[in-house]
Amino acid sequence: MGDPRRPPASPPLVIACALGIELFALRTGRAGGASGPVTVVRTGMGPRAAETAVMRALARDGSRDAAVLASGFCAGLVPGMHPGDVVVAEETRDHGGTTPCTGTGALVDALVRAVPGRTVHTGPMTGSDHVVRGTERAGLRAAGAIAVDMESAATLRTAVRTGPRPVAAVRVVVDAPEHELVRIGTVRGGISAFRVLRAVLPAFHEWHRSLLLPRR
Repeated sequence: MGDPRRPPASPPLVIACALGIELFALRTGRAGGASGPVTVVRTGMGPRAAETAVMRALARDGSRDAAVLASGFCAGLVPGMHPGDVVVAEETRDHGGTTPCTGTGALVDALVRAVPGRTVHTGPMTGSDHVVRGTERAGLRAAGAIAVDMESAATLRTAVRTGPRPVAAVRVVVDAPEHELVRIGTVRGGISAFRVLRAVLPAFHEWHRSLLLPRR
């Protein structure tokens, strides 16, 4: 039997992103406060790549009970959003259904502290298997989504199908209705989003620690 005086062990945390630039930002950004093993996984682009990579990551020894957090960049769908804004999903949606997220409030509070001065949006995040532009974005917004990306919904859906676990999705807006980008990193908005992504890791660790707190 374990020592009853010892605090419960924290489950591992797997952070999934698609692009090399996202991986670089998350691995070289401001660290601090990890409560257990943390792995950052590059899935590759698109929902199928995300599904395969997440299943592989969660099959590894020590990661079967991991909490999973999808991160990286996204396209904002709400007028008034700006590159560098942060989106915290209340749920993710795609053709496979809806996946509720865990501890959204705690994650928002942690992000407000981690990236002061940045706007943090909450709401449904939708998935796509292609880059969404123009009228298609307007249709997704009309359906209630506040942001779209290609991997978060598939990442979270796959994670919960492999076993019950906390899941979340946090994305940084790199492309918004009034600030459409062609290529990340070539304009000021892309650089702004990159800097914000480098700053969010402490918030992810804080969310991870909060999973051990008693539910009220």
